[in-house]
Amino acid sequence: MSLDNPIFDTMIAAYILDAGAYNYSLDECAAKELRYSMMPISELIGKGKKQITFDLVSKEDACFYAAEDAWVAYKLHQVYQPILDNSMAKSVYYDIELPLLRVLMRMEENGVSLDTQMLSEISHHLNLELKRLTDEIYDIAGYEFNINSTQQLAKLLFEEMNLPAKKKTKSGFSTDSSVLEALADDYEIAAKILEYRQLMKLESTYVSALPKLISPKTGRIHSSFNQCVASTGRLSSTNPNLQNIPIRSKIGREIRKAFIAKDSERVILAADYSQIELRLLALMSGDELLQKPFGMASISIVRPRL
Repeated sequence: MSLDNPIFDTMIAAYILDAGAYNYSLDECAAKELRYSMMPISELIGKGKKQITFDLVSKEDACFYAAEDAWVAYKLHQVYQPILDNSMAKSVYYDIELPLLRVLMRMEENGVSLDTQMLSEISHHLNLELKRLTDEIYDIAGYEFNINSTQQLAKLLFEEMNLPAKKKTKSGFSTDSSVLEALADDYEIAAKILEYRQLMKLESTYVSALPKLISPKTGRIHSSFNQCVASTGRLSSTNPNLQNIPIRSKIGREIRKAFIAKDSERVILAADYSQIELRLLALMSGDELLQKPFGMASISIVRPRL
């Protein structure tokens, strides 16, 4: 269903007016702009083991909670609209962000198809590689241990094998990526543990996790696209993060191939603005040396008077 009536989004308005803020929730905006404290959801459904589902909340409390949301949104609209209408960001809000909201809604509804057979094959290959690496790490260590345990790993590397410790934390020697990368050139076990971790992350974060996110109703993955997160104005994607699918490694590129068009009549087009920030800087600064590598003619931007 498509609603073509005019809309006003208080969260986007708050974001446009203050992109550096940490939180744009209705509760936070109400406290900041209206000096009003909203009923927390925990008051209705409780916490922990005693938490209930919303359908068990009394009608009176549920009505108040829902009505309060509508009332606060209405009051925030009265605050934000006149500010936006007199702001240089007016066109960004009305001409870019609000129309984009409808596009993102359709993207979320449509979702994306996934080739689960391809991911299954990748998973099989990854697990063989992880088994090989695990055995090689055990051979170097001289015994079996939990490679995923930072404490056991630290004990092996810095107490038993006497590798040079690069960093120490409150709980002991650090085994984070920067430490292992500093050791990898001189110590084979550090290089293998790094490789093990990289493959384990690909397996647990993407290969095994993505098929579990497929909707049983649509057979597709439906990510959430967030307009009001990145202070730079970029979109972010969650559950899953479709913007963070790996591409630099061979296996990462194979994982990307698992995202497919829904049928043979369609294709997926990948496009990227190469060095977009530098190009914008060259354009907006008018610096000829900065514009030259991008093949830009000298351009001047007329800025509105404040």
